[in-house]
Amino acid sequence: MASAPSAPKLGGGKVTLDAGAFTARFNGPLVHETVRAELSALRQGTAATKTRGKVSGGGSKPWRQKGTGRARAGSSRSPLWRGGGTVFGPSPRHYTVKVNRKARRAALRSALSLHAERGSLAVFDPSVFDAPSTQKAAGLLRDWAAAQPVLVLLDGEESNAGLSFRNIARALAMPVADAGVADVVGAASLLVSRSALEQITARATGEGNGDAAAEEPAPKKTAAKPTAAAEPAEEPAAEEPTAAAEPAADEPEPAEEDA
Repeated sequence: MASAPSAPKLGGGKVTLDAGAFTARFNGPLVHETVRAELSALRQGTAATKTRGKVSGGGSKPWRQKGTGRARAGSSRSPLWRGGGTVFGPSPRHYTVKVNRKARRAALRSALSLHAERGSLAVFDPSVFDAPSTQKAAGLLRDWAAAQPVLVLLDGEESNAGLSFRNIARALAMPVADAGVADVVGAASLLVSRSALEQITARATGEGNGDAAAEEPAPKKTAAKPTAAAEPAEEPAAEEPTAAAEPAADEPEPAEEDA
């Protein structure tokens, strides 16, 4: 039976990794699809050109159809003319491509398993950075002898560690919630904190998603039904006696006028 995967902990010791997230077989086509979708989503898609219908001018025919010896021309904004419109030019669009949730998780497992297999994954304790210190961060990478570039994944509350790594060349520190498959695959070494390791493992395995969302709609529906049923029941009961009293007071008046 194969032993559980592990990663070195900088400063001494080892950390046991989750077998479901760090022992997956590398799926190259799936990783390529996910990385391409992530990079495409970063594009703004604001490039635009004008067709001959959007270029100002050109409303009148440049010269008459026959008798000039020149070629026929209907508009000076033709794509053949200088200053004319563009044919099949780019227009504003979005480049987002949908990737299924299970596919993204499988691609993330492939990327993490590749680092675990190569030994390019390490864990560190962010509590040593009680204040931002680039010297301490550089010492960790130097003792580990990490290949560059290095991706440092941190929890959102570990800001001191993030500030310590930001001035080191070819080292990128980012919150683990913002890290994608393209970031993990593009890094030669992966350095994570203990809290960030738990979060990215949960993302790769899909644990703890959807439990809270399933409980929210139930109390909203049960609370809305009795309120809606009570309001229409009271309104007709209050209006009926008022409507019956008004015609009773008006009936004797026309009888006295006739007499």
